[in-house]
Amino acid sequence: MKQNKFPKGWDEERVRRVLEHYEAQTEDEAVAEDEAAWENASQTFVEIPNELVPAVRELLAKNKVA
Repeated sequence: MKQNKFPKGWDEERVRRVLEHYEAQTEDEAVAEDEAAWENASQTFVEIPNELVPAVRELLAKNKVA
């Protein structure tokens, strides 16, 4: 059986908690959470073409800031 690999600081229990959170959300709660993210001044959203997503993810992984 294949062993799952989790990012640093993550384990199966944390994944379960995240899944439970999103599966239990109402549509209104999900929309409110998304809107709050857009209003968070510590986050930046950048629109990029879909075909560049893998390259951007690779760059972020190589240059991850704690």
